Amino acid sequence: MPPSSSKSSDKQDSPSAPTRPTWLRWLVRATLWMVGLATAAAVGLALTIAVALAVAYPNLPDISDLADYRPKLPLRVYSAEGALLGEFGEERRNLTPIGEIPKVMKDAVLAIEDARFFQHGGVDYKGVIRAALANLGRVKSQGASTITMQVARNVYLSSEKTFTRKIYEILLTFKLEHLLTKDQILEIYMNQIYLGNRAYGFAAASEAYFGKPLKSVSVAEAAMLAGLPKAPSAYNPISNPKRARSRQLYIIERMEENGFITAEQATDAKKEELKIRTGPDSTRIHAEYVAEMARQLIFTQYGNEAYTRGLNVYTTLNAAEQEAAYAALRRGIMDYERRQQYRGPEKFVVLPTAAQEVEDAIDDALANHPDNGDVLSAVVLEASPRKIVAARANGDTLEITGDGLKPAQSGLSDKAAPNIKIRRGAVIRVVKTPKNAWEITQLPEVEGALVALDPRTGAIRALVGGFDFDKNKFNHAAQAWRQPGSSFKPFIYSAALEKGFTPATVINDAPLFFDAGVTGGQPWEPKNYDGKYDGPMSMRTGLAKSKNMISIRILQAVGPKTAQEWVSRFGFDAEKHPAYLTMALGAGSVTPLQMATAYSVFANGGYRVNPWLITKVTDHKGRVISETAPPVTSEQPRAIDARNAFVMNSLLQEVTRSGTAARAQATLKRPDLYGKTGTTNDSVDAWFAGYQPTIAAVTWIGYDTPRNLGSRETGGGLSLPVWINFMERALKGVPVMEPTVPAGVVNVGGEWFYDEYARNSGIPSVGLDDRSASPAVAPQAPPPTEERNRILDLFRN
Repeated sequence: MPPSSSKSSDKQDSPSAPTRPTWLRWLVRATLWMVGLATAAAVGLALTIAVALAVAYPNLPDISDLADYRPKLPLRVYSAEGALLGEFGEERRNLTPIGEIPKVMKDAVLAIEDARFFQHGGVDYKGVIRAALANLGRVKSQGASTITMQVARNVYLSSEKTFTRKIYEILLTFKLEHLLTKDQILEIYMNQIYLGNRAYGFAAASEAYFGKPLKSVSVAEAAMLAGLPKAPSAYNPISNPKRARSRQLYIIERMEENGFITAEQATDAKKEELKIRTGPDSTRIHAEYVAEMARQLIFTQYGNEAYTRGLNVYTTLNAAEQEAAYAALRRGIMDYERRQQYRGPEKFVVLPTAAQEVEDAIDDALANHPDNGDVLSAVVLEASPRKIVAARANGDTLEITGDGLKPAQSGLSDKAAPNIKIRRGAVIRVVKTPKNAWEITQLPEVEGALVALDPRTGAIRALVGGFDFDKNKFNHAAQAWRQPGSSFKPFIYSAALEKGFTPATVINDAPLFFDAGVTGGQPWEPKNYDGKYDGPMSMRTGLAKSKNMISIRILQAVGPKTAQEWVSRFGFDAEKHPAYLTMALGAGSVTPLQMATAYSVFANGGYRVNPWLITKVTDHKGRVISETAPPVTSEQPRAIDARNAFVMNSLLQEVTRSGTAARAQATLKRPDLYGKTGTTNDSVDAWFAGYQPTIAAVTWIGYDTPRNLGSRETGGGLSLPVWINFMERALKGVPVMEPTVPAGVVNVGGEWFYDEYARNSGIPSVGLDDRSASPAVAPQAPPPTEERNRILDLFRN
């Protein structure tokens, strides 16, 4: 046998040779397999990410423009007095070069946002690890977004929180770091960021909050400003001074920790008493719908250049009247909302027990439920049928008791359904009452509009297109086509005056019945709103009481076709008002702006005016580009005779004196008020259209998807109070105006008549010979099936 074989055999049989246990061999093999699999998975993941990045990178936006960052001058819209109403443009800020931004301001921003900004390459890996450990350790939550990442996100990307967007953010960050210098990136950030109170960039914020140029800010002021980017509303030193102060102190400590200031400077900064501008913002006018209308008009003329040329657009809007309109409509809608069933909290969040964590949870919850004007958001801390304790975003705690709980009693009941039950963690809405107490409420679902014109020129003086522009951008004043109901009756009455009717004409307020032979289908029976019939009455009384039977009989006598042509004189679209008897009750379609234009004809003595908004456009240096002079009323086309307008004024004045709108004269204490209420079938739309010779205003309230407002809700109860509240401000200091009697009318026995009808040559009465419930004058033609069904719907109940 060969020696080698012998040695091998001897070695194997040697008792001194170690033998590995079976379990150890399996452990080694398992470990090797796991390492191999992990390595393969890592390689696979790396390849997948590489492919994803390769696919995504070419789709990144072109950022070459940022290499020469120059904010384009915005389009600005102003009121007639010069109050800023809105800004539109790709960027709404003034560029402050990085060399003009003081070091203390840059240091404050870096200390809180990205202390290692000048060390990392766009993504701070150390910061990511530190933030992850801090968050896992449940200490104060920390973020890991660098300034470069924030620039990428704010300039180019949406705010949605998705994995795909985060990938694009990181890729874009690398691209920015490659193309731009650190100073360029920091310059963009400090000019781009929104800091609340209509301020973009730190230069604008310094003026807004301290009334001083950025170059003059102290350490304490810089720290206060640096706290704003995280949450401009929550850390606003004007509205939330307590929370803003807390964040300012934290930033001062961070500046000291990072060596930007000394301990002595930090101590002095903490002691410094800041002088915050707390006066009213003269440019803060709630005219978002008007600003948007102006934007659309200017864009139609100038295209995309409108947003870059620095155009200044001056409108016909009166700032004080606009604010009065905004406040009046919101008040009317919120008064209506108090009468509605409570729909429950907007959201439920889980609140931890630790105080700091509770504060962070409230911040997160309310960030997605911001305040809506005076309708504030809060998170419930405690809830019982007798008291609610809630926290606001500014750190304040409020209590709601007594009458303040009534609007939400159903949500405080032990039997309340889970979705409406008010409990700890519920996001609710609150408002301050006139007695300075808190009341629970809810954001309204109902919408509304108010528009006011100068009836002599058509200039828009105030326009509110909805409860809140951010909540619903649809402009109900100019775009909502709704049935006008009884507010349309005056135009039928105006047509009747030309057919021999007079205010003294007696018309029978008695039931009407149209059988199948007349309608061509099912019989129908129109009714008065209150279901009552008062028999013979004058046309004047019929309009004041808004009697449906009176209007129908008048339209029968005038003729639907004739009336259809007549109403088009006021600016209405004939095709939207079919020539059927339903026209007598306002079954057509109008917009509030159209109604204000139409009522202006009565107010100005019979002239047709067109609504207009823009008076002047200038460039960024103030040079006039275009200008519009107010039209002369007497040079406008005449819609109706002056005597027709005069008699209609008399009839509409009666409505505000003794009729369905008597509250108008009783409240405002002046006789020169004219108008008409309107409530459509099933209380779907509530209107009031009225005027004083210097201003015509229309209010409307209803749901976007038409539905019943409530069995007791009417134009007189819903929209008239809004109109009164607005007119109280609009007519302040305006002298009472007595009408001038035009040629062609005479007063006989206290009533006004056309000359030719003064001696009983007009129509003395209508419908008094009804022996059955059939109409005095038959309809022109049976309406088609669709219109017939609409008629039936209109007169039910």
